[in-house]
Amino acid sequence: MSKDIRGLEPTALWNNFADLNAVPRGSKKEEKVIQFMVDFGKKLKLETVVDHVGNVIIKKPASKGMEKRKTVVMQSHLDMVHQKNSDTVFNFDIDGIKMKIDGDWVRAEGTTLGADNGLGVAAIMSVLASKEIQHPEIEALFTIDEETGMTGAKGLQAGYLKGEILLNLDTEDDNEIDIGCAGGIDITAKNVYHEVNTPTNSSGFSISVTGLNGGHSGMDIHKGLGNANKIMNRLLYETQDFIRISEINGGSLRNAIPRESFALITVYEAKKDSFLKKIYAVVKEIKKEFNTIDGNLDISIKEITTPKKVMTTISQITLLNAIYAAHNGVYRMSHDMEDLVETSNNVARVIVKEEGVEILCLTRSSVESSKLDLANTLKATFELAGYQVTLSGSYPGWKPNVSSPVLKVLTDTYKKLFKSNPAVVACHAGLECGILGTNYPDMDMISFGPTIQGAHSPDEKANIKSTQKFWKYLLEILKNIPNKGL
Repeated sequence: MSKDIRGLEPTALWNNFADLNAVPRGSKKEEKVIQFMVDFGKKLKLETVVDHVGNVIIKKPASKGMEKRKTVVMQSHLDMVHQKNSDTVFNFDIDGIKMKIDGDWVRAEGTTLGADNGLGVAAIMSVLASKEIQHPEIEALFTIDEETGMTGAKGLQAGYLKGEILLNLDTEDDNEIDIGCAGGIDITAKNVYHEVNTPTNSSGFSISVTGLNGGHSGMDIHKGLGNANKIMNRLLYETQDFIRISEINGGSLRNAIPRESFALITVYEAKKDSFLKKIYAVVKEIKKEFNTIDGNLDISIKEITTPKKVMTTISQITLLNAIYAAHNGVYRMSHDMEDLVETSNNVARVIVKEEGVEILCLTRSSVESSKLDLANTLKATFELAGYQVTLSGSYPGWKPNVSSPVLKVLTDTYKKLFKSNPAVVACHAGLECGILGTNYPDMDMISFGPTIQGAHSPDEKANIKSTQKFWKYLLEILKNIPNKGL
């Protein structure tokens, strides 16, 4: 399967991507891929360093005749989101991604593909390894842990880089040039509860919510996709007069819209028929609501061995009310850029087990005050329910600069190559540019990349023709970097 990928054009890029995807590289588990990049740089006999947090920096002198051009930082992140379908047997800690060609797209078999941001990494590797590509002096910056904390970008200290221009290769639509992005903050709500013995004359049931599209909690949040945690909570809330909750396990990563949720409950024997009538009516309503956007949604209710322990009634009421009240989705649209989501929240993870509750959210915004406003809204919601709430991992957005000199280079190059105007945008995802700008405030930054769809989900796919377009565009940009002092 993955062998077929190596025959695609541009072969250098796809071969580097295949090599990269053979290396496990989950967020906060980047040891193997860091070593992979160090070995790559040293094999090319290029200056290669690893900073104190694990970012890899590889420097390459300018090609002949390009020595007077401005130094360019080419930047992508090494880690990838780990998501797989529930029926896929795969160990992200040891297995390489299994890829396949599907028409005009490259996909993985039941897992995320890692094109976010692996194609950017592979493109930089290809420039570093080439002896033919014309380019100015290159500082390749491979950051770590972008997907779960921006640890690499936050940890990069001043002094490592001298480049005047930064090309971030992490945008996912090939006709867009990105000049701004959202910042983010993690909201974690925790509580404890007392388990009690399951009431006598009770039956056990499992409820599963599966088949949702999921997706990127920034780029896809405006689509109104189903959130498995919110759907599960609705099912439990609507039937709370008949049930007692034993366990809930929903969602996964903060930056992925939850695709699946599972719950174990008990039902009073005398109320079993009423429970089933009610829940199937709610299931019918929900599936009808989401039929257009999430047509593969499956909600399954099965009778099981009765769990021995359940939440107390008051803990159950508090939990269901808190999750119901927690805002999910778009909070505010931007009034400065058309069709841009300004502020949003993703209720990403809900765990109820062994007398502990944990609810994880990720709030994003391109406006710092609005980000904190929504974070405080969620904090107040959970605190009213008696939960302990922690705000952490805050990172800034990237303020758009429409007067950016490198923006003119990219727009002019795009028009020349493709005879059309690119879309100059800001995105609701969390690019690293804003954070990197903290220690490198004078660096002129821009973001672009090939078309990738379904990032952060097992439906992730990379467009083959778009990758060819991106590569052609990147090489032309490198040729057109202005001289120093301009």
